[in-house]
Amino acid sequence: MKTKTFKLALFLVASMMLTLQSYALEVFPDGSPIPDWFRQNAPTDLSTLGKQYRITDYELAKDSTVVQTKKLQDVIDKAYENGGGVVVIPKGTFLSGSLFFKKGTHLHLEEGARLKGSDDISNFPLVMTRMEGQTLKYFAALVNADGLDGFTISGKGTIDGNGLRYWKAFWLRRQFNPNCTNMDEMRPRLVYISNSRNVRLSDVKLMNSPFWTTHFYKCENVKLLGLHISSPKEPVKAPSTDAVDIDGCKNFLIKNCYMSVNDDAVALKGGKGPLADKDENNGENMNIIIEDCTYGFCHGALTLGSESIHNRNIILRRIRIQNAERLLWLKMRGDTPQNYEYVRVEDIEGSNISNFLFIRPWTQFFDLKGVKEVRTSSGSNITMRNIKLDCTNFFNVGLPDAGGLANGFKYTLADFTFENLHITAKNPQADTSVVKNFILKNVNVNGKKIF
Repeated sequence: MKTKTFKLALFLVASMMLTLQSYALEVFPDGSPIPDWFRQNAPTDLSTLGKQYRITDYELAKDSTVVQTKKLQDVIDKAYENGGGVVVIPKGTFLSGSLFFKKGTHLHLEEGARLKGSDDISNFPLVMTRMEGQTLKYFAALVNADGLDGFTISGKGTIDGNGLRYWKAFWLRRQFNPNCTNMDEMRPRLVYISNSRNVRLSDVKLMNSPFWTTHFYKCENVKLLGLHISSPKEPVKAPSTDAVDIDGCKNFLIKNCYMSVNDDAVALKGGKGPLADKDENNGENMNIIIEDCTYGFCHGALTLGSESIHNRNIILRRIRIQNAERLLWLKMRGDTPQNYEYVRVEDIEGSNISNFLFIRPWTQFFDLKGVKEVRTSSGSNITMRNIKLDCTNFFNVGLPDAGGLANGFKYTLADFTFENLHITAKNPQADTSVVKNFILKNVNVNGKKIF
């Protein structure tokens, strides 16, 4: 018996050593080690976050027709004034405009709880904020947090943007003025977190956002765990309802989430304009991992751009995806200097996808702001491997014609790797000549090994 116990102990130690060794060997696409922080994903423990402030203990009514912004904000302020704590939303629907969380405060939604956004834009104040790669005055989100350390949103409840009226108004405006921008129809985001560290959103449902669903600006060490993010594509399309917008952030994990929205699922932002890389309000995205997620409909599972200047060490892995328009999308715009580098997409299964890889010029709202010369952009060190996918277009990649689009706009593509791909495609063509130094290994399309 002692011998068996000793052998079992040795086996367990050996297994642990192998596991630790495999973790130690995990690296970002540029070869730098992935910190252990990305693997420390224990559930949010409310007992460590201070006193709980149950909103119905503070004169809030369970009445889904009454906007109770001030009373909700009073609970947040009370928690802050008492040194912090958790604002708890119980079962029921509570209607609100913009809420601003403060140092030491957190949000928890119990199962059956619904924090619902007002569909009257006057309940969302104009503030200095960040939208579409610009720092400007725009409407605050439903849930806002700025300059916090350790902020959390947790629970089995729902944050509902109540976006239908905003969506209908947007499409009506587009009929009246086809050139209107995304911001012209006044509408709030669902969650906006800025200048913060050690942020965690876990388990909640985020749905029906009027505009972008979650937006993170200049944040570090952010984890999105087990979220369910959705907005409809029919019967009324929910325009610009990106699931996650990452805007100049470092160390960002999206894990075990479901995303299905009528725009990009995960979009990397950072700034736009010919001098975007010189503007201190802008920033690069570094060390981003999206893993073990499930996707429904979206425009892009992983999109770099359109307002983006530098993205490095980006990983999309171990996902299942259906009915999306693009798996990987690089938006290349001629009015902004862009550098997309060290991106790895791996271990993917998917069906009914329009485009496996999509890289084309992005010209919407092109504006050189008086600068004469267009900007040159680049995409490099892009790896796509271990993927089984059914799609319409395998390789929808092209360079702009010299002297043509956007006054001679150009970009370079280099150092791509395709490996262990099993693709079914209606359009299997692949013009690999547009990429300098393209490595292809075991690439099978429509049952035929083409490289």
